[in-house]
Amino acid sequence: MSNPERRPAELVCGSEEGGPSTAVVLPYREVPLGGPRAMPVRRSLPQRERSLIGAWCFVDHYGPDDVSQTGGMAVPGHPHTGLQTVSWLFSGEVEHRDTTGAHAFVRPGELNIMTAGSGIAHSEYSTPGTTVLHGAQLWVALPEADRFAAPGFEHYAPPATDLDGARVLVFLGSLFGQTSPVTMFSDLVGAEVTLEPGRSLEIEVDPGHEHGLLCDTGLLTVGDATAKPGEIVFHSTGASRITVAAGPDEPARFLVLGGAPFGEQIVMWWNFIGRSHDEVVGFREQWQQARETGGSAAYGTFPDAWEHTLPAPGLPNLRLRSRG
Repeated sequence: MSNPERRPAELVCGSEEGGPSTAVVLPYREVPLGGPRAMPVRRSLPQRERSLIGAWCFVDHYGPDDVSQTGGMAVPGHPHTGLQTVSWLFSGEVEHRDTTGAHAFVRPGELNIMTAGSGIAHSEYSTPGTTVLHGAQLWVALPEADRFAAPGFEHYAPPATDLDGARVLVFLGSLFGQTSPVTMFSDLVGAEVTLEPGRSLEIEVDPGHEHGLLCDTGLLTVGDATAKPGEIVFHSTGASRITVAAGPDEPARFLVLGGAPFGEQIVMWWNFIGRSHDEVVGFREQWQQARETGGSAAYGTFPDAWEHTLPAPGLPNLRLRSRG
């Protein structure tokens, strides 16, 4: 998914040292995704208080969205560099095309992960049969050693694990005795958990990881922190167990997003992740040139099905620079 903001802020992100020893709620802000009637998304990462959770650097939560009212997801071809996109749906269907030649469908409970690496472009459209669209779009920053990796695409349908009062799908890393085979470049975990009303669950986690629990439905409580849909409960490193509880009236469905502190600074602007102002300027120029020629060595050949692509926004009137 693209960052649809017309004036995307420059974000210099690094792993924050220290941090709270107890769970805290990270709020979200609403951003219009685009399309004729602008489907809204709830963006809870990055934000001023926290820019990364492990290597997770971007979290959009959307829906349940009546596509007859908003037009659904309609994101023409657009570029990415230096990251992986992680697409996860709860309902609906999205058609994906990219410049590696991949043509796939994102469906509920099935992972689509795209490695941008040195550069890729893709499009995302909700399918005609979709009436309600509901899901999350996540980005993972690639570490220095791998950020120019060859672009690629993988699909994985994780098996469901039933626990006492909970149902779990592990789509990245290892959790609850399940391990995903998907290619990762950082020590990460990603899982969907549905917890019955009034029940609690103890999650055994790596104490070297920090974790964000993205609430999708119901109410999710961790210690003194309670999140509603679209909010993240953040838990810093040091815990080997995290106990979560669902509200009394409806199930709590949430995503577990964890990982080792990233340990690097990144410059994230629009859909690009780089390490400097000049790099991001170069990524943007390469994209604008690719749009004129239907592809490039940097971003690959555009699919024949693409009628148009997204232009890059104008850069801010200053150098993208470190803020600390």
